[in-house]
Amino acid sequence: MPRRTFRPRQSRHIHRPHPGIRPGRDIYSTLIQRPAFYAVPSFPQMQVACMREVFITRSAGLQGDRRVPGRADGRILSGSAAVVAWLWMAFLATSLLTRVLLTAASLSQGLVAWHDLPRIFLVGLLFDAVTGMYVCLPFLVCAWLVPVALRRRRTAGIAVTAGFGLAMAVLLYLIAAEFFFFDEFNARFNYVAVEYLIYPTEVLGNIRDSYPVYPLATLCLSLGAASAWALRKRITLEFARKDSMLKRGTWIGLAGVLASLSLGAMSLETAAAGTNRVAGDLAGNGVYSFFSALRNSDIDYARFYRVLPDGQAIARVRAMVAQTNTRYLDSGPDAHPLARHVDNTDLGAVRTPHVIILLEESLGSEFVGSFGGRTLTPNIDRIAADSMRFTNVYATGTRTVRGMEAVVTALPPVPPEAVVKRAGFEGLFNVSDLARQAGYTPTFVYGGYGTFDNMNAFFSQNGWRVVDRTDMPAAHFSNVWGISDEELLQNALHEFDSQIARGEHVFSLVMSTSNHKPFTYPAGVPGVPEHGGGREAGVRYADHAVGRFFDQLRQRAWYRDTVLVIVGDHGARVYGRDQIPVSNYSVPFLIHAPAYAAPLEVPTLASQIDVAPTLLGLLHWSYDTTWFGRDILRMSAGEGYALLNHNRDVALLRAGRLATLGFRSSLQTQAYDAVSGRLAPTSPDPSLEGDAIAVFQMADRLFRSGAQRIQSNL
Repeated sequence: MPRRTFRPRQSRHIHRPHPGIRPGRDIYSTLIQRPAFYAVPSFPQMQVACMREVFITRSAGLQGDRRVPGRADGRILSGSAAVVAWLWMAFLATSLLTRVLLTAASLSQGLVAWHDLPRIFLVGLLFDAVTGMYVCLPFLVCAWLVPVALRRRRTAGIAVTAGFGLAMAVLLYLIAAEFFFFDEFNARFNYVAVEYLIYPTEVLGNIRDSYPVYPLATLCLSLGAASAWALRKRITLEFARKDSMLKRGTWIGLAGVLASLSLGAMSLETAAAGTNRVAGDLAGNGVYSFFSALRNSDIDYARFYRVLPDGQAIARVRAMVAQTNTRYLDSGPDAHPLARHVDNTDLGAVRTPHVIILLEESLGSEFVGSFGGRTLTPNIDRIAADSMRFTNVYATGTRTVRGMEAVVTALPPVPPEAVVKRAGFEGLFNVSDLARQAGYTPTFVYGGYGTFDNMNAFFSQNGWRVVDRTDMPAAHFSNVWGISDEELLQNALHEFDSQIARGEHVFSLVMSTSNHKPFTYPAGVPGVPEHGGGREAGVRYADHAVGRFFDQLRQRAWYRDTVLVIVGDHGARVYGRDQIPVSNYSVPFLIHAPAYAAPLEVPTLASQIDVAPTLLGLLHWSYDTTWFGRDILRMSAGEGYALLNHNRDVALLRAGRLATLGFRSSLQTQAYDAVSGRLAPTSPDPSLEGDAIAVFQMADRLFRSGAQRIQSNL
């Protein structure tokens, strides 16, 4: 006689197994999953099963509630959508905390006022909510695609809980990352952050050496793990819950529609309404800003900035770059609109001395006493005393590649990035072309690895012989950016000696690295601690290295036939509330040539793009050019102007007024007081604004079309 089977009656207390109980491995799943195929269990077995279910529901805080694993309920937000919603709320909380910290720091520095706070936090909440939705939408879709049977497995619950903890750790770490970035740039993550992450070796090494990365990472991971542990039961239960396809689809559809609508309705310009750049950045969101910069890393300039008809733009720029000694060449339809001949024969015979250009890292005028700054550079000051000093020169940007772009190619700083790193950088008309025509062998000497920021490729493809760290002897001292400036300049001097011994004329651009975080230096330099000295130590050490190089240079027999140029690549940092903080862009520019130029102070307003034309004017070279730069020594007092770039904004400074062109066709004119360094609202200036539009429009067009390449530009 066959054995009788037992089919248990389903009660409201026992439904389906907890996701941590694997079917076929315990009594409970035997009773509930496949009861028809098993013999009648003993009473103790049934009692154990019931007690286990009571324990599970009590441990989750759900006793007497019908919301048990595997059963859909009537809540609007439940199941995997609830887990994603918790992540979204965590994003809101960490974003709010970040904004509070950054706003407090800005208030203490006077960068924002109390009346800015309502907008900062209300608009900020909107950006946080939308950005959090972007971040969480992929997780919501992934959770929707995972089958219920898989979500009910114990390993799935563990994986989701661990992922939640890791996400919390990342959100907490972003607070510290944004705080340190803001401290350096007075800005949320922007295109600088995007550029830095392209070269992780140098950047991550710099971050590791400059900030307490490992303690912060450990703390954030610990807090993330603690939050996941505290919510582990809720996360596991909700993720395993069976929710209807309609409910999940509704949430995904709603999030997708809101995300799509926000793409057209929101932008960083929404947050940046007003003249206070810092308040606008605080109202934004760092994650949103980062991905916005990444998305717009290669933009159509004419689409996002104001432009003029080509004829008007050409006429304006031709008038801007013309000088008394220039003559425009063929004006045919295929001719370069700026092609002109520069005639310096009136100055005397052509000079061909050795030329050394020191492009000094982060050396702003604020640190150089002979340029109106602090007295941190006694060596540069003593060189300047016997030199031609240009005391009103502005860098074109805030990155080294912008300084290189300006000094080498005399191109305006068109967004989003310098031509050093853009496609089409090969074969550009630059100062090395004219140097080679004059019989020089141009060299680019760099103490780091020239692969960073595409420097090796740019210089080697534009007529320079590259000498970087890989070509130098093993360093006695180095950090992540390169060998010390002392050793760099010592190696450069040996390179120059070798060139001269071969009968070559020196024409060299030397790029320093030491005046940069993490600010670590060799022992034994007076006034320069090995660690912890910060920017002041960086400036003092850079000056020490320049002084040592200059003393050794003067011992060379060829010193009297040498022109030494010192120019800062950019200021130390960008800070202040203005869209273009002009005072931060002031850099020293001097030409030391005892045999060719008497000491002189030149206060004419100028730009880094004027460095090469001014140098060639001093050498009495006549040449054909398509440069945007001009000879400062041939400018009258009111003819000078400077071209500036910050993030995605560009500007023209002239005669105490600044015209700023912003992303998405914004335009504003402000009055600039060079003494106080402050900008103030003023009436529109159609002439200045038209020239600003024209010069950046033409620079973008000529570069993109290939017209600035040497084989086609003249």
